[in-house]
Amino acid sequence: MLNLNAPDGGGGGTRPPFRDPVSLNVGGRVYTTTLDTLTRHRDSMLGAMFTGHVPVLRDERGNVFIDRDGEVFRYVLNYLRSGFLDLPRGFRDLELLGREADFFQIRPLVEETGRLAAAAPLSLTAAAPLAAMVTVNCDSKVHLLHFNLRHGPENYELRTCSVRALTADVFCTWSAFLARLCDRFSYRTPRGLARPQPCSQRPGRLELEWVPRPDGLPRDQYDKQRYRELAVGDPEAAPPPPPGDASDPPPGGRLVGDMQGFVEELLKVSLAEGFRVDLVTPDPAEILHCASLRLVKG
Repeated sequence: MLNLNAPDGGGGGTRPPFRDPVSLNVGGRVYTTTLDTLTRHRDSMLGAMFTGHVPVLRDERGNVFIDRDGEVFRYVLNYLRSGFLDLPRGFRDLELLGREADFFQIRPLVEETGRLAAAAPLSLTAAAPLAAMVTVNCDSKVHLLHFNLRHGPENYELRTCSVRALTADVFCTWSAFLARLCDRFSYRTPRGLARPQPCSQRPGRLELEWVPRPDGLPRDQYDKQRYRELAVGDPEAAPPPPPGDASDPPPGGRLVGDMQGFVEELLKVSLAEGFRVDLVTPDPAEILHCASLRLVKG
């Protein structure tokens, strides 16, 4: 039987009817801790409960009863104790822990679980497939670009430079992994950074096209050709790129200057998700210089 206990009142204020140690029954799991731990965040639900501002339920043994997930509450309690979120390797209940943190309104824990969820391998989610495949076809073409360099009024110089256009055609049977690749990369344009998007007409495909800016091509001439660079990083709220030479650090990420840099980033993401290299052409020993690549999972 559960009893509702209102906090003691009197003397113009409220006094919590608790004393150390405090026992809690959370979804059938009993925990013992201190008031100091439970009220570490006074603006949280637990802070309100154990400072007497919110009525509590008790079970037949007198433990404070909270109808939430008892298994996951251990991580909430340990976070309150230490201020650190310590999770075992391969922890699969991060989404559930985030919901519990939100219920208890422990804002730093909500932020921490959100950050970890964004960076967590997709393979740890319940929706992860047992098997998946990724294929990548890489292409690189060089052409000459002719442009006029203005030195002054009616003073122009005709210049020529080599420009390398890079394309990567990615096919994946796992749509969530394809979305993660889109989050990994961003296009650098005169208007700022923007995420690439999967092909709407070709399900399961992502086509990336970019042109690294050569040293001899001024930024205004590069932008005039409507070229775009590829960067590794988050495009959210990134400002437009500053003028300057190719050595300027791009806002929101690191430039992918060649196909080898792209393949390296692709391998980092795919291997972290449990993929393994299945086929490399033309030379398996030169994987970063491959023309095509296949990875499988499961």
